[in-house]
Amino acid sequence: MKRIGIILWMVFFLNIIVNAQVNDPKAVAILDKVVAKIKTFSSMKIDFTYKLENKKEKLNETQKGTITIKGNKFHLEVKGQHIYCDGKTVWTFIPDAEEVQVNNLDPKNDDAINPNTLLATWQKNYRAKLIRETKEKGVVLQFIDLVPIKGKSYFKVRLVIDKDKQQIARSEVYDKNGSVYTYQVDKFIPNVKVTDADFAFNPAKHPGIEVNDMR
Repeated sequence: MKRIGIILWMVFFLNIIVNAQVNDPKAVAILDKVVAKIKTFSSMKIDFTYKLENKKEKLNETQKGTITIKGNKFHLEVKGQHIYCDGKTVWTFIPDAEEVQVNNLDPKNDDAINPNTLLATWQKNYRAKLIRETKEKGVVLQFIDLVPIKGKSYFKVRLVIDKDKQQIARSEVYDKNGSVYTYQVDKFIPNVKVTDADFAFNPAKHPGIEVNDMR
């Protein structure tokens, strides 16, 4: 994965819809149900499959990942990277390089998406519309497009919602460069047991590691 902003869509699509005020009343009704369910969870763990496609550039990449979320804190594990965020600081740990980069979380930076910022700005930055409802492998899915009002590197986010479970089944991000980033939820575990320490990188557990503090 080349952009942390794209990586964090897994956080984004689980939080973007809270308190949404959108034009399409059908989309509002669906999102309200998803929001109500999300609010009952104190934390969550998601196993997902990430796919990047760009036909023009002949790109087709797939990999697995896991993310644990509690409020605005998260711990993401993908191939070659472990990313920790305690809501203020982001640690990007690269095991093979025995290196960790430390940065402040910048809410104004698209490449460091902060769930709380998205929650606060969603109403004025996006519009949503129910595109269709269909059935795949016996599961009724509802497709909702989120379109940014202001210029972004992406022009659309599509949320695919499991109607019966009232949960996000997958998320698709359509970049202006022709790339499509897809996140398929493979396993969703609500209310996992976590502590604040799980969302902060501890260099003491990695003797000899190089710490690059970029703050």
